[in-house]
Amino acid sequence: MTPEPVGHTFEVCVVGGGPAGIMLGLLLARHGLRTCVLEKHEDFLRDFRGDTVHPSTLTLLDRIGLGGPTRALPGRRVTSLSFTFADGTFQVADFSRLRTDHPYLYFVPQWDLLEMLARTGAEIPTFTLLRRRNVTGLLRDGGGQVVGVTADGPDGPETVRARLTVGADGRGSVVRTHLGLPMRQFGAPMDVLWFRLPRCPEDGAGLGGLAGSGRLLVRIDRGEYWQVAYLIRKGGYDAVRAEGIDALRRGVAAVAPDFADRVGGIGSWDDVHLLTVRIDRARRWYAPGALIIGDAAHPMSPIGGVGINLAVQDAVAAARLLAGPLIAGREPARAPTPRQLAAVQRRRLPPTVLTQLLQRAAQRAFLGPTLDGPADGSPPTAPALLRRIARTPAAQGAFAHIVGIGFRPELP
Repeated sequence: MTPEPVGHTFEVCVVGGGPAGIMLGLLLARHGLRTCVLEKHEDFLRDFRGDTVHPSTLTLLDRIGLGGPTRALPGRRVTSLSFTFADGTFQVADFSRLRTDHPYLYFVPQWDLLEMLARTGAEIPTFTLLRRRNVTGLLRDGGGQVVGVTADGPDGPETVRARLTVGADGRGSVVRTHLGLPMRQFGAPMDVLWFRLPRCPEDGAGLGGLAGSGRLLVRIDRGEYWQVAYLIRKGGYDAVRAEGIDALRRGVAAVAPDFADRVGGIGSWDDVHLLTVRIDRARRWYAPGALIIGDAAHPMSPIGGVGINLAVQDAVAAARLLAGPLIAGREPARAPTPRQLAAVQRRRLPPTVLTQLLQRAAQRAFLGPTLDGPADGSPPTAPALLRRIARTPAAQGAFAHIVGIGFRPELP
């Protein structure tokens, strides 16, 4: 006999315990709204998630009183971005030129950031985080309006009813799928292999890319180790895997010779994590009783590491625009109207479109040609645009502003 689902009732149900979901839950709970965040896993400890916290997000964390706890996390500050080609190293972003309290990128393990936000939420009586909840579908009323979700919990099936359901559950969003929201797909020329390599004190610090013949590698200083992104042609993972782990090590050493003595740190394919790169955007981010934000609404390329920051800004805008309607709709209980939900998309669509346009331009002008490599197999030289940016400090500051601040930073 199938057990009766355990039922929960809240005012807002947020699906997904990533940066967007936890931030939205925290902000709505601070407004006194009974908010539940459903997280699929028992903890946040998954490697190679987006760890780049940008100046705009650091300013936001200051504004909500979490600047001190954030700075206490084991992070690394980076003030510049450069790329190395056969004809030299070229700095393309100088974050120290930003007029902000945080003129740097802050690389912090995402699980540490999320646990800090979760601990903060746990101090608020109206905030609930339910872990190990795998959302399986949506609840609807007789008119088709979303009124919550169904989930598999640690003790069996559960239902969570709410006046508003928010999908913040990433690029493979269950909420978006069950809402049937169509996507615009723009494509990408690459996928990314993530792995760690040991870091030595004499390596220097920072963030940089290295281009080889048909290869591109980005290394991020994480203190005790390098977090490495090794770009491969879109759909090429099976071929890379078939060549074997030794071939991967040789490829890494070829593009980054100073790593040749430590590529053995890639012990097996278990140490390599594939990110299938997508640049997509939902045509509509809402339905009666439901909203999607972050990667659920607009999967981003890892270019610039901006995904986490756009997602957090979505959450801030959603909390600011919807807290009032949710509070006003308590008696009688009603969800925000489609017009009120559409306001979130209207607010956040322009910076999303502009950021994705720049990512797509970078793919066409830089990443795609670099991965194709020169016809004669020689190491590539820097594109003309990168050389011009490297010669112009103001251009480096402008690029840093686009990456670090964005087109429409949000504050609560």
